[in-house]
Amino acid sequence: MPVRAERRKGRPGRPALLTVVAAAVAASVLSAPPSSAEGIGPRAACANGYVGLTFDDGPSTATTPALLNALRAGGARATFFIWGQRAQQNPSLLQSTVAAGMWIGNHTWTHPHLTQLGQAAVQDEISRTQTLLRQATGQTPTLFRPPYGETNTQVRDIARQQGITAEVLWNVDSRDWAGASTAQIVQAASTLRNGDIILMHDGYQTTVNAVPQILSGLSSRGLCPGRIIGGTDLRPVVTAP
Repeated sequence: MPVRAERRKGRPGRPALLTVVAAAVAASVLSAPPSSAEGIGPRAACANGYVGLTFDDGPSTATTPALLNALRAGGARATFFIWGQRAQQNPSLLQSTVAAGMWIGNHTWTHPHLTQLGQAAVQDEISRTQTLLRQATGQTPTLFRPPYGETNTQVRDIARQQGITAEVLWNVDSRDWAGASTAQIVQAASTLRNGDIILMHDGYQTTVNAVPQILSGLSSRGLCPGRIIGGTDLRPVVTAP
């Protein structure tokens, strides 16, 4: 899958792990999801298959609540690749993401260039995030997205050791990280085909604004947002939710 030279992210310090707030706090932001995908809202027939909607780098106080609301309003579920430090700083938003019925994956602790790090540092980046997400949600994430799409054998081997079953890159880059407009993000999503995965970010209002149009466009083409699971050799597979 093609990757891109993503804009370098800041790297804040590493405060001690905070106690994750109870799910009841999350419920005050968004109501709990229905027990089945069909209960989220009306869905178009998925005659032409499923695509993976993914959002990196959250949670964000500026955009996560609105992004979750936009997805729920469109009857859609998506995968959020969580930046560990940001989740530590915004535990209620992480809980809200899960409560809204979204899937979560590991996006490392500080968002570094993993291929430039030694084994111990890579291990720490992935394992710290796994620990936080497991404590927060009660589930061990099985999806992993290396920052900037940069990976190698060492990264993949360590990810496997942490329970990862899919290293999720992408087929379509929305380029929201590069300043793409809402219209440009929608246009990128219009190229999605069955089994494709699109890269977006939780942090840009342009992306939030694009979600309703993306969902409408998918519906008009007989496509539905699907769930990403692990396939052979850490390859991601998009399936029905």
